[in-house]
Amino acid sequence: MRVGVVGTGYVGLVAGACLAETGGDVTCADLDAGKIEGLRNNVLPIYEPGLDALVARNQEQGRLRFTTDVPTAVRDADVVFIAVGTPPDEDGSADLSHVLAVADTIGRNLARETVVVTKSTVPVGTAARVREAVAKHAKFPFHVVSNPEFLKEGAAVDDFLKPDRVVLGVDSDFARTVMAELYAPFVRSGKPVIFMEIASAEMTKYAANAMLATRISFMNEIANLCERVGANVDLVRKGIGSDSRIGPSFLYPGPGYGGSCFPKDVKALLRTSKDMGAPMQVLRAVEDANDFQKGRLFAKLDAALAGVRGRRIALWGLSFKAQTDDMRESPALPLIDALLQAGATVVAHDPAAMHEAERRMGKRIAYAATNYDALAGADALVIVTDWNEYRFPDFARIKAALAQPVVVDGRNLYDPAKMAQLGFTYVSIGRGAA
Repeated sequence: MRVGVVGTGYVGLVAGACLAETGGDVTCADLDAGKIEGLRNNVLPIYEPGLDALVARNQEQGRLRFTTDVPTAVRDADVVFIAVGTPPDEDGSADLSHVLAVADTIGRNLARETVVVTKSTVPVGTAARVREAVAKHAKFPFHVVSNPEFLKEGAAVDDFLKPDRVVLGVDSDFARTVMAELYAPFVRSGKPVIFMEIASAEMTKYAANAMLATRISFMNEIANLCERVGANVDLVRKGIGSDSRIGPSFLYPGPGYGGSCFPKDVKALLRTSKDMGAPMQVLRAVEDANDFQKGRLFAKLDAALAGVRGRRIALWGLSFKAQTDDMRESPALPLIDALLQAGATVVAHDPAAMHEAERRMGKRIAYAATNYDALAGADALVIVTDWNEYRFPDFARIKAALAQPVVVDGRNLYDPAKMAQLGFTYVSIGRGAA
C-alpha cells in the first residue's frame, strides 16, 4: 500500500516511519525544505527514543522517502495522512488553516480513489470541513477518515508499533477495509481496532487527553492538601491507585502538565463546549488547577531561601517530561520567568532540550554541560523534569557543590528522610519538608 504523510512534525514523522517499518511504501512531505534535507540525511527535527534508527533503516531499505513536493506525494498515494499542526488560537480554539490547506491540495491532486485520513488533533466537525475542501477540486472518489493518535512523547515509537487500541472514524466500507488492512500488522497481539462514526473518533481524542489532564490536576490538588494536613501523597497515591476502578497511571504529583497535547486539547475542548452551549465546569477547574500548580515550585523555592533575589538557582530539567526535547508549555518556563523577574539567576541542564531552551530563551539563563556543572555555587537545586539520570545522583557531590544544601524536588524523586539525614533542606510536593 502506498502511503503519503503530509507534515513531518512529531505525529507525521512517527507515523510515517512506523508505517514504513511494517512494509508500507511511505512518502513524507513537508514544505520546510531545511527539515526535509535534514531528514534525508537522517537528521531529525525532534528527539524521540528509537525514531532515528527507524528513519535511517527504512530510508536505506527504500520504504521511506522525504520530499517537499506535496502534490506528487498525494498523487502517488492510496492513503494520505494529514499530520500538520493545529496550534491554539488566542481564544483556545484549534487553528485548522494548515489542515484545510492540505485538504485543498489533496483535492487538486487526487489521481485515484483515495482514503484521506486526519491524523492531526482536530475538533469535532473537522472531517466534514476536510471533505468539503477536498470535494471542491476532486475528480476521483475519496473517503475521509478520522484516526486520532494516542502517542506518548518519549515512548511514541512503541505506542505506534504496539498500540493499546486503534480508533478509526469511518463512514464507508471502502475506507473501513483499507484502514483495517493498513493497521493489521500493529494489532496482531489482539489489541482492538475500534471503528466508529467520524464525530465520535474526533471526540475520543479530546476526551482521552482531558481525562488524563484531569487525573494530573486532581492529584496535584490532593498533594497540596496533603501538605496542609500532614499526609504523605506517596502513600495516598498507592492507596487509591490500588483500586482497580482507578489504577495507578497519571497519579504522580508534580509541577503541572505541559507538552503539545494536554494544554492545547483542554483549551480546544473548552472552546468547543462553550460554542455548543455545554460548558464543562470540571475541565475548566482542571485548567485553573494546572495554572496554579505551575507556580508552586517558585513559591516553595522562595520560602526555602527566604527570598530568591540575588540567588543563583540550579535547574535540572527543561523539557515538559523526560525522554523528549519538547518544551511546549513546560513547567520550567514559568518557573524561569518568575525567578528572573524576582532577581535570581538561573543555570540549567537538560539531557535533550538544551538547544530548544537556547532557541526560546537565548542568553537570559546559563546552560551547563552536565547536571553537576549546574550546581557550582548555586544557592539551591530545583528539579523540574524526571530524567533517569537525575534519579540516583551523587548526593555528596551535590551537597559539596551547592552554596547551601537546598533541594526543591518537583518530581518527588528522593526520600525525604534520607535527604534530611544527609543534611539537606529538602522540599517536595505533598510530602512535607525535610
